[in-house]
Amino acid sequence: MAGNMVHPDPNLSSSSSDIDDYRNSSFNGYEPNRISGEGSPMMMSPWNQPGPFGNALSNPSKKQQLQNSLIGSLVREEGHIYSLAAKDDILYTGSDSKNIRVWKSMKDFSAFKSNSGLVKAIIIADNKIFTGHQDGKIRVWKISSKNPSVYKRCGTMPTFFDIFKASIKPGNYVEVRRKRSAVWIKHTDAISCLSMDKDTGMLYSASWDKTFKVWRPENSKCVESVKAHDDAVNSVVASTGAMVYTGSADGKVKAWKREQKGKSCKHTLVKTLLTQESAVTALAVSDSDKVVYSGSSDGVVNFWEVEKQLAHGGVLKGHKLAVLCLAAAGSLVFSGSADKTICVWRREGQAHTCLSVLTGHTGPVKCLAVEKDKEDDKWVVYSGSLDKSVKVWSVSEMAPDMQQMQNANFDWESSSIPSAKY
Repeated sequence: MAGNMVHPDPNLSSSSSDIDDYRNSSFNGYEPNRISGEGSPMMMSPWNQPGPFGNALSNPSKKQQLQNSLIGSLVREEGHIYSLAAKDDILYTGSDSKNIRVWKSMKDFSAFKSNSGLVKAIIIADNKIFTGHQDGKIRVWKISSKNPSVYKRCGTMPTFFDIFKASIKPGNYVEVRRKRSAVWIKHTDAISCLSMDKDTGMLYSASWDKTFKVWRPENSKCVESVKAHDDAVNSVVASTGAMVYTGSADGKVKAWKREQKGKSCKHTLVKTLLTQESAVTALAVSDSDKVVYSGSSDGVVNFWEVEKQLAHGGVLKGHKLAVLCLAAAGSLVFSGSADKTICVWRREGQAHTCLSVLTGHTGPVKCLAVEKDKEDDKWVVYSGSLDKSVKVWSVSEMAPDMQQMQNANFDWESSSIPSAKY
Protein backbone atom coordinates (compact mmCIF):
# COMPACT_ATOMS: atom_id res chain seq x y z
CA MET A 1 0.00 0.00 0.00
CA ALA A 2 1.39 3.40 -0.97
CA GLY A 3 2.33 5.58 1.95
CA ASN A 4 2.18 9.33 2.10
CA MET A 5 4.52 11.60 3.97
CA VAL A 6 4.66 15.30 4.70
CA HIS A 7 8.18 16.34 5.53
CA PRO A 8 8.72 19.52 7.52
CA ASP A 9 11.62 21.80 6.83
CA PRO A 10 14.25 20.99 9.50
CA ASN A 11 15.47 24.58 9.50
CA LEU A 12 12.17 25.67 11.00
CA SER A 13 13.00 23.75 14.15
CA SER A 14 15.61 24.83 16.67
CA SER A 15 15.86 21.69 18.78
CA SER A 16 18.64 19.21 18.13
CA SER A 17 16.30 16.28 18.76
CA ASP A 18 14.07 17.40 15.90
CA ILE A 19 17.09 17.53 13.63
CA ASP A 20 18.15 14.04 14.69
CA ASP A 21 14.65 12.72 14.00
CA TYR A 22 14.76 14.36 10.61
CA ARG A 23 18.09 12.74 9.79
CA ASN A 24 16.76 9.34 10.72
CA SER A 25 13.55 9.68 8.71
CA SER A 26 13.00 8.15 5.28
CA PHE A 27 13.64 11.60 3.87
CA ASN A 28 17.18 11.86 5.16
CA GLY A 29 18.64 12.79 1.80
CA TYR A 30 18.45 16.34 3.11
CA GLU A 31 21.05 17.71 5.46
CA PRO A 32 19.68 19.62 8.45
CA ASN A 33 21.69 22.78 7.70
CA ARG A 34 20.43 23.01 4.14
CA ILE A 35 17.08 24.30 2.99
CA SER A 36 17.13 24.36 -0.80
CA GLY A 37 19.00 21.15 -1.41
CA GLU A 38 22.52 22.01 -2.45
CA GLY A 39 23.57 18.46 -1.59
CA SER A 40 21.01 16.92 -3.92
CA PRO A 41 22.05 14.52 -6.71
CA MET A 42 21.55 17.36 -9.17
CA MET A 43 23.97 19.66 -7.38
CA MET A 44 26.58 16.91 -6.97
CA SER A 45 26.34 15.58 -10.52
CA PRO A 46 28.82 16.28 -13.34
CA TRP A 47 26.05 18.26 -15.06
CA ASN A 48 26.22 20.85 -12.32
CA GLN A 49 28.89 23.07 -13.83
CA PRO A 50 28.96 26.86 -13.41
CA GLY A 51 26.08 28.44 -15.32
CA PRO A 52 25.35 32.06 -16.20
CA PHE A 53 25.36 32.99 -12.52
CA GLY A 54 28.67 31.36 -11.62
CA ASN A 55 29.19 29.07 -8.63
CA ALA A 56 27.50 31.43 -6.19
CA LEU A 57 24.04 30.04 -6.96
CA SER A 58 25.08 26.63 -5.70
CA ASN A 59 25.93 28.04 -2.29
CA PRO A 60 23.12 30.33 -1.12
CA SER A 61 23.80 32.07 2.18
CA LYS A 62 21.72 31.70 5.31
CA LYS A 63 20.22 35.11 4.65
CA GLN A 64 19.09 34.08 1.19
CA GLN A 65 17.78 30.76 2.52
CA LEU A 66 15.56 32.56 5.00
CA GLN A 67 14.10 34.61 2.18
CA ASN A 68 13.56 31.70 -0.21
CA SER A 69 13.30 28.43 1.68
CA LEU A 70 11.86 24.95 1.53
CA ILE A 71 8.85 24.53 3.81
CA GLY A 72 8.34 20.82 3.21
CA SER A 73 7.73 17.99 0.75
CA LEU A 74 4.55 16.08 -0.08
CA VAL A 75 5.31 12.53 -1.11
CA ARG A 76 2.98 9.74 -2.12
CA GLU A 77 4.50 6.92 -4.12
CA GLU A 78 1.83 6.60 -6.77
CA GLY A 79 3.06 8.40 -9.88
CA HIS A 80 5.00 11.21 -11.50
CA ILE A 81 3.49 14.64 -10.87
CA TYR A 82 2.30 16.29 -14.09
CA SER A 83 -0.10 19.01 -12.91
CA LEU A 84 -0.87 21.26 -9.93
CA ALA A 85 -3.52 23.75 -8.86
CA ALA A 86 -3.78 25.61 -5.55
CA LYS A 87 -6.43 27.73 -3.89
CA ASP A 88 -7.02 28.72 -0.25
CA ASP A 89 -4.51 26.28 1.23
CA ILE A 90 -5.95 23.41 -0.86
CA LEU A 91 -3.59 21.77 -3.35
CA TYR A 92 -4.63 19.45 -6.17
CA THR A 93 -2.01 17.19 -7.75
CA GLY A 94 -2.40 15.20 -10.97
CA SER A 95 -0.18 12.26 -11.88
CA ASP A 96 0.11 9.30 -14.22
CA SER A 97 -1.60 7.17 -11.55
CA LYS A 98 -4.96 8.56 -12.80
CA ASN A 99 -5.57 9.94 -9.30
CA ILE A 100 -6.20 13.58 -8.50
CA ARG A 101 -4.99 13.94 -4.94
CA VAL A 102 -6.15 16.68 -2.58
CA TRP A 103 -3.86 18.16 0.07
CA LYS A 104 -5.12 20.50 2.79
CA SER A 105 -2.63 22.48 4.87
CA MET A 106 0.09 20.19 3.49
CA LYS A 107 -1.70 17.04 4.69
CA ASP A 108 -3.20 14.29 2.56
CA PHE A 109 -6.90 15.17 2.63
CA SER A 110 -8.72 13.32 -0.15
CA ALA A 111 -8.50 11.91 -3.68
CA PHE A 112 -10.69 11.22 -6.68
CA LYS A 113 -9.96 8.95 -9.59
CA SER A 114 -10.54 9.08 -13.33
CA ASN A 115 -9.93 6.04 -15.50
CA SER A 116 -8.69 8.11 -18.39
CA GLY A 117 -4.91 8.21 -18.44
CA LEU A 118 -2.60 10.63 -16.74
CA VAL A 119 -3.85 14.03 -15.57
CA LYS A 120 -2.10 16.64 -17.71
CA ALA A 121 -3.76 19.82 -16.42
CA ILE A 122 -5.84 21.07 -13.48
CA ILE A 123 -7.55 24.41 -12.91
CA ILE A 124 -9.98 25.63 -10.25
CA ALA A 125 -12.92 27.89 -11.10
CA ASP A 126 -15.55 28.84 -8.53
CA ASN A 127 -16.56 25.60 -6.82
CA LYS A 128 -15.53 23.31 -9.66
CA ILE A 129 -12.30 21.57 -10.66
CA PHE A 130 -11.49 21.01 -14.33
CA THR A 131 -8.97 18.33 -15.32
CA GLY A 132 -7.45 17.70 -18.73
CA HIS A 133 -6.45 14.16 -19.64
CA GLN A 134 -4.37 12.02 -21.94
CA ASP A 135 -7.51 10.80 -23.71
CA GLY A 136 -8.32 14.31 -24.96
CA LYS A 137 -11.28 14.92 -22.65
CA ILE A 138 -11.95 17.46 -19.92
CA ARG A 139 -13.58 16.20 -16.74
CA VAL A 140 -15.48 18.44 -14.34
CA TRP A 141 -15.61 17.76 -10.62
CA LYS A 142 -17.61 19.22 -7.77
CA ILE A 143 -17.14 19.10 -4.01
CA SER A 144 -19.94 17.33 -2.18
CA SER A 145 -22.12 19.71 -0.16
CA LYS A 146 -22.43 17.07 2.57
CA ASN A 147 -18.77 16.10 2.85
CA PRO A 148 -15.94 18.46 1.73
CA SER A 149 -13.58 15.51 1.33
CA VAL A 150 -15.80 13.86 -1.29
CA TYR A 151 -15.47 14.89 -4.94
CA LYS A 152 -17.99 13.85 -7.57
CA ARG A 153 -17.69 14.01 -11.34
CA CYS A 154 -20.41 16.29 -12.65
CA GLY A 155 -19.54 16.41 -16.32
CA THR A 156 -17.30 15.60 -19.28
CA MET A 157 -16.41 17.93 -22.12
CA PRO A 158 -17.48 17.30 -24.77
CA THR A 159 -20.51 15.34 -23.61
CA PHE A 160 -21.39 12.02 -25.23
CA PHE A 161 -24.64 13.54 -26.51
CA ASP A 162 -22.81 16.48 -28.16
CA ILE A 163 -20.37 14.11 -29.88
CA PHE A 164 -23.26 11.95 -31.13
CA LYS A 165 -25.20 15.00 -32.32
CA ALA A 166 -22.17 16.45 -34.14
CA SER A 167 -21.31 13.12 -35.77
CA ILE A 168 -24.61 13.09 -37.68
CA LYS A 169 -23.66 16.09 -39.86
CA PRO A 170 -20.80 15.52 -42.35
CA GLY A 171 -19.90 19.21 -42.12
CA ASN A 172 -18.79 18.77 -38.50
CA TYR A 173 -15.87 16.55 -39.48
CA VAL A 174 -12.32 17.87 -39.92
CA GLU A 175 -9.20 16.08 -41.08
CA VAL A 176 -6.95 15.34 -38.11
CA ARG A 177 -4.44 13.00 -39.75
CA ARG A 178 -3.91 11.65 -43.20
CA LYS A 179 -7.03 9.73 -44.24
CA ARG A 180 -8.57 10.24 -40.79
CA SER A 181 -11.26 12.69 -39.71
CA ALA A 182 -13.08 13.47 -36.47
CA VAL A 183 -15.78 15.84 -35.22
CA TRP A 184 -14.30 19.28 -34.55
CA ILE A 185 -15.61 19.56 -30.98
CA LYS A 186 -13.41 16.72 -29.72
CA HIS A 187 -9.64 16.71 -29.13
CA THR A 188 -8.02 13.79 -30.93
CA ASP A 189 -4.87 13.74 -28.81
CA ALA A 190 -3.79 14.50 -25.24
CA ILE A 191 -4.82 17.76 -23.59
CA SER A 192 -1.64 19.58 -22.58
CA CYS A 193 -2.96 22.68 -20.85
CA LEU A 194 -6.10 24.41 -19.52
CA SER A 195 -6.73 28.12 -18.96
CA MET A 196 -9.76 30.07 -17.75
CA ASP A 197 -10.65 33.54 -19.04
CA LYS A 198 -11.57 35.50 -15.92
CA ASP A 199 -13.57 38.12 -17.83
CA THR A 200 -15.90 35.78 -19.73
CA GLY A 201 -15.64 32.51 -17.81
CA MET A 202 -14.64 30.70 -21.01
CA LEU A 203 -12.38 27.68 -20.70
CA TYR A 204 -9.48 27.12 -23.11
CA SER A 205 -7.87 23.74 -23.78
CA ALA A 206 -4.64 23.15 -25.69
CA SER A 207 -3.82 19.78 -27.21
CA TRP A 208 -1.18 17.76 -28.97
CA ASP A 209 -3.65 17.60 -31.88
CA LYS A 210 -2.33 21.10 -32.90
CA THR A 211 -5.51 22.93 -31.86
CA PHE A 212 -6.90 24.92 -29.00
CA LYS A 213 -10.60 24.80 -28.22
CA VAL A 214 -12.93 27.22 -26.46
CA TRP A 215 -15.66 26.00 -24.08
CA ARG A 216 -18.62 27.36 -22.16
CA PRO A 217 -18.43 25.50 -18.82
CA GLU A 218 -22.05 26.30 -17.90
CA ASN A 219 -23.37 24.04 -20.67
CA SER A 220 -20.18 22.06 -21.56
CA LYS A 221 -20.40 23.30 -25.16
CA CYS A 222 -17.38 23.69 -27.42
CA VAL A 223 -17.91 27.02 -29.18
CA GLU A 224 -14.77 27.14 -31.32
CA SER A 225 -11.80 25.04 -32.41
CA VAL A 226 -8.69 26.77 -33.79
CA LYS A 227 -6.04 24.99 -35.85
CA ALA A 228 -3.31 27.03 -34.19
CA HIS A 229 0.04 25.40 -34.99
CA ASP A 230 1.91 22.89 -37.15
CA ASP A 231 2.79 20.71 -34.17
CA ALA A 232 1.54 19.95 -30.66
CA VAL A 233 0.20 22.95 -28.72
CA ASN A 234 1.94 22.71 -25.35
CA SER A 235 0.47 25.75 -23.63
CA VAL A 236 -2.44 28.20 -23.80
CA VAL A 237 -3.00 31.26 -21.60
CA ALA A 238 -6.08 33.50 -21.65
CA SER A 239 -5.36 37.09 -20.66
CA THR A 240 -7.24 40.38 -20.28
CA GLY A 241 -8.30 42.42 -23.26
CA ALA A 242 -9.64 39.31 -25.03
CA MET A 243 -6.06 38.16 -25.71
CA VAL A 244 -5.00 34.51 -25.84
CA TYR A 245 -1.44 33.18 -26.22
CA THR A 246 -0.35 29.76 -27.47
CA GLY A 247 3.02 28.01 -27.51
CA SER A 248 3.85 24.96 -29.59
CA ALA A 249 6.38 22.25 -30.34
CA ASP A 250 6.70 23.93 -33.75
CA GLY A 251 8.80 26.60 -32.00
CA LYS A 252 6.25 29.38 -32.26
CA VAL A 253 4.45 31.62 -29.78
CA LYS A 254 1.28 33.20 -31.16
CA ALA A 255 -1.01 35.96 -29.91
CA TRP A 256 -4.74 35.73 -30.69
CA LYS A 257 -7.61 38.20 -30.30
CA ARG A 258 -11.09 37.03 -29.37
CA GLU A 259 -14.07 38.64 -31.08
CA GLN A 260 -17.46 37.99 -29.52
CA LYS A 261 -20.39 37.58 -31.88
CA GLY A 262 -23.52 36.84 -29.87
CA LYS A 263 -23.17 33.39 -28.38
CA SER A 264 -20.32 32.49 -30.73
CA CYS A 265 -16.76 33.76 -30.77
CA LYS A 266 -13.88 33.85 -33.21
CA HIS A 267 -10.15 34.04 -32.55
CA THR A 268 -7.95 35.86 -35.03
CA LEU A 269 -4.16 35.68 -35.15
CA VAL A 270 -2.71 39.04 -34.14
CA LYS A 271 1.01 38.34 -34.16
CA THR A 272 3.53 35.52 -34.16
CA LEU A 273 5.79 36.51 -31.28
CA LEU A 274 8.48 33.87 -31.71
CA THR A 275 9.75 31.51 -34.38
CA GLN A 276 12.61 29.20 -33.42
CA GLU A 277 13.86 25.64 -33.82
CA SER A 278 13.45 24.74 -30.14
CA ALA A 279 10.00 23.68 -28.97
CA VAL A 280 7.98 26.11 -26.85
CA THR A 281 7.12 24.19 -23.70
CA ALA A 282 5.38 26.67 -21.37
CA LEU A 283 3.71 30.09 -21.20
CA ALA A 284 2.80 32.51 -18.42
CA VAL A 285 1.42 36.04 -18.20
CA SER A 286 2.37 38.40 -15.37
CA ASP A 287 -0.21 39.32 -12.71
CA SER A 288 -0.52 42.77 -14.26
CA ASP A 289 -1.05 41.21 -17.72
CA LYS A 290 1.76 43.42 -19.01
CA VAL A 291 4.36 40.74 -19.78
CA VAL A 292 4.11 37.43 -21.63
CA TYR A 293 6.71 34.73 -20.91
CA SER A 294 7.59 31.58 -22.85
CA GLY A 295 9.85 28.69 -21.88
CA SER A 296 11.65 26.54 -24.43
CA SER A 297 13.33 23.18 -24.77
CA ASP A 298 16.69 24.98 -25.07
CA GLY A 299 16.38 26.22 -21.47
CA VAL A 300 15.69 29.87 -22.40
CA VAL A 301 12.79 32.07 -21.25
CA ASN A 302 11.68 34.81 -23.67
CA PHE A 303 9.40 37.69 -22.74
CA TRP A 304 7.32 40.37 -24.50
CA GLU A 305 5.95 43.74 -23.37
CA VAL A 306 2.18 43.89 -23.92
CA GLU A 307 2.01 47.69 -23.64
CA LYS A 308 4.66 48.03 -26.35
CA GLN A 309 2.62 46.19 -28.96
CA LEU A 310 4.07 42.88 -27.82
CA ALA A 311 7.65 43.92 -28.55
CA HIS A 312 10.29 41.37 -27.57
CA GLY A 313 11.76 42.40 -24.23
CA GLY A 314 14.64 39.95 -23.91
CA VAL A 315 15.65 36.51 -22.69
CA LEU A 316 16.31 34.94 -19.29
CA LYS A 317 19.05 32.34 -19.20
CA GLY A 318 19.19 30.35 -16.00
CA HIS A 319 18.78 26.69 -16.93
CA LYS A 320 21.02 24.03 -18.44
CA LEU A 321 18.13 21.94 -19.78
CA ALA A 322 14.59 22.50 -21.05
CA VAL A 323 12.19 24.83 -19.25
CA LEU A 324 9.11 22.70 -18.57
CA CYS A 325 6.85 25.10 -16.66
CA LEU A 326 6.36 28.77 -15.80
CA ALA A 327 4.35 30.68 -13.19
CA ALA A 328 4.03 34.38 -12.42
CA ALA A 329 3.01 36.09 -9.17
CA GLY A 330 3.40 39.74 -8.18
CA SER A 331 6.72 40.93 -9.58
CA LEU A 332 8.11 37.39 -9.61
CA VAL A 333 8.41 34.78 -12.35
CA PHE A 334 9.25 31.13 -11.66
CA SER A 335 10.75 28.74 -14.21
CA GLY A 336 10.93 24.99 -13.58
CA SER A 337 13.28 22.87 -15.63
CA ALA A 338 14.40 19.42 -16.66
CA ASP A 339 17.65 20.30 -14.86
CA LYS A 340 15.65 19.74 -11.62
CA THR A 341 15.85 23.37 -10.49
CA ILE A 342 13.50 26.36 -10.20
CA CYS A 343 14.77 29.85 -11.03
CA VAL A 344 13.13 32.75 -9.18
CA TRP A 345 13.17 35.97 -11.24
CA ARG A 346 12.08 39.43 -10.17
CA ARG A 347 10.92 41.95 -12.75
CA GLU A 348 11.89 45.60 -12.28
CA GLY A 349 10.87 47.64 -15.29
CA GLN A 350 12.35 45.82 -18.26
CA ALA A 351 15.13 44.20 -16.23
CA HIS A 352 14.86 40.79 -14.59
CA THR A 353 16.96 39.74 -11.60
CA CYS A 354 17.56 36.11 -10.68
CA LEU A 355 16.96 36.15 -6.94
CA SER A 356 17.73 32.49 -6.31
CA VAL A 357 17.72 28.96 -7.69
CA LEU A 358 15.64 26.46 -5.70
CA THR A 359 17.12 22.98 -5.69
CA GLY A 360 16.19 19.70 -4.09
CA HIS A 361 14.11 17.78 -6.63
CA THR A 362 15.74 14.62 -7.96
CA GLY A 363 13.75 14.66 -11.20
CA PRO A 364 12.60 17.23 -13.78
CA VAL A 365 10.30 19.97 -12.43
CA LYS A 366 7.12 19.51 -14.49
CA CYS A 367 4.61 21.95 -12.97
CA LEU A 368 4.32 24.98 -10.68
CA ALA A 369 1.55 26.68 -8.70
CA VAL A 370 1.78 29.85 -6.61
CA GLU A 371 -0.36 31.25 -3.80
CA LYS A 372 -0.08 34.31 -1.59
CA ASP A 373 1.02 33.49 1.95
CA LYS A 374 -1.84 34.63 4.18
CA GLU A 375 0.35 35.03 7.26
CA ASP A 376 3.36 36.68 5.69
CA ASP A 377 4.27 39.02 2.85
CA LYS A 378 5.61 36.12 0.81
CA TRP A 379 4.54 33.62 -1.83
CA VAL A 380 3.95 29.91 -1.32
CA VAL A 381 5.29 28.05 -4.34
CA TYR A 382 4.39 24.42 -5.12
CA SER A 383 6.64 22.49 -7.50
CA GLY A 384 5.66 19.09 -8.91
CA SER A 385 8.30 16.77 -10.28
CA LEU A 386 8.79 13.51 -12.10
CA ASP A 387 10.53 12.37 -8.89
CA LYS A 388 6.94 11.76 -7.62
CA SER A 389 7.06 14.56 -5.05
CA VAL A 390 5.70 18.06 -4.56
CA LYS A 391 7.90 20.56 -2.77
CA VAL A 392 6.53 23.62 -0.99
CA TRP A 393 8.63 26.79 -0.89
CA SER A 394 8.36 30.16 0.81
CA VAL A 395 9.61 32.91 -1.53
CA SER A 396 10.02 36.63 -0.87
CA GLU A 397 10.06 39.47 -3.38
CA MET A 398 12.24 41.55 -1.06
CA ALA A 399 15.66 39.95 -1.65
CA PRO A 400 18.29 42.65 -2.37
CA ASP A 401 19.80 42.74 -5.84
CA MET A 402 23.46 42.76 -6.73
CA GLN A 403 23.78 46.55 -7.15
CA GLN A 404 22.24 47.26 -3.75
CA MET A 405 24.64 44.88 -2.04
CA GLN A 406 27.66 46.29 -3.85
CA ASN A 407 26.69 49.85 -2.89
CA ALA A 408 26.35 48.76 0.73
CA ASN A 409 29.75 46.99 0.65
CA PHE A 410 28.14 43.70 1.58
CA ASP A 411 30.31 40.81 2.67
CA TRP A 412 29.73 38.24 -0.09
CA GLU A 413 30.69 35.40 2.26
CA SER A 414 27.72 36.09 4.53
CA SER A 415 25.15 37.83 2.33
CA SER A 416 22.80 36.97 -0.49
CA ILE A 417 23.88 35.42 -3.77
CA PRO A 418 24.88 37.65 -6.70
CA SER A 419 22.13 38.42 -9.16
CA ALA A 420 22.21 38.52 -12.93
CA LYS A 421 20.07 40.85 -15.02
CA TYR A 422 19.07 40.35 -18.61
